[in-house]
Amino acid sequence: MLMASSSTFTHFLMVLVFLLAFASIASLADARAFFIFGDSLVDSGNNNYLTTTARADAPPYGIDYPTRRPTGRFSNGLNIPDLIGQKIGLSESPLPCLSPEFNGKKLLIGANFASAGVGILNDTGVQFVSQSAAKQPHHYFINTASVVTL
Repeated sequence: MLMASSSTFTHFLMVLVFLLAFASIASLADARAFFIFGDSLVDSGNNNYLTTTARADAPPYGIDYPTRRPTGRFSNGLNIPDLIGQKIGLSESPLPCLSPEFNGKKLLIGANFASAGVGILNDTGVQFVSQSAAKQPHHYFINTASVVTL
């Protein structure tokens, strides 16, 4: 009983934090770029370009997305970064950093460095991705930051 109560409270707390963060974003109309780090909850398709078993590139993923096709998002439609990007006025969601389309002016919109199965600790998600892939988001960010600041 205590376990179920704790789980319910945790879910409630997560929803509350999301709603508060989403409400506070309304004042960020001047945001120019949006950079995302995380796991499958915010991955917009980086795993499509990695050798991994953690993939969302087949139905039913994407059935409610505007294109009605799987995009690599671990949801049936838009995910949290997509909604935040719309709210702050971005013309499109930041692309996955591994996308071949991620270059030029797309760099200035922002980037999604999230990858399902990846965490801060080196051994997080080893059953999904190789150790070298798990360390890559940080390196991709450093490379992108150096290109944008040139």
